[in-house]
Amino acid sequence: MRYLLDTHVLLWWRADDPRLPHRWDPILGNADAHDIIVSAASLWEITIKRSLGKLDLVVDISDFGRQLQEDHGFRLLGIEPDALDRLATLPHHHRDPFDRLLIAQAIENGATAVTDDRHWKKYRCKVQW
Repeated sequence: MRYLLDTHVLLWWRADDPRLPHRWDPILGNADAHDIIVSAASLWEITIKRSLGKLDLVVDISDFGRQLQEDHGFRLLGIEPDALDRLATLPHHHRDPFDRLLIAQAIENGATAVTDDRHWKKYRCKVQW
């Protein structure tokens, strides 16, 4: 199965945060059996939050991205024109620009979004929590 992680899910997973349900452990810990996607938009969001002092991430974002790929087998997804076309047609149920792009990417890539954000369910996007 293909999963696209919301940014907060990625951060909670990395920090072993108890807000991320343990049922995700065998899925996120086994990228060989599951296609786990992290969007460049999430890395961009993390970079911005870090520069504003809202997030403490010790590692450089480029190293973080490499670790996700090499150590955990996650797939990094760039921002493609088809996702931007999809983004342009989404209704405005959600104001967060990063989430809206992630929603568009999940739809375009046939991925199930992993998020606890209730706004995502207002879109034609598969969501699991």
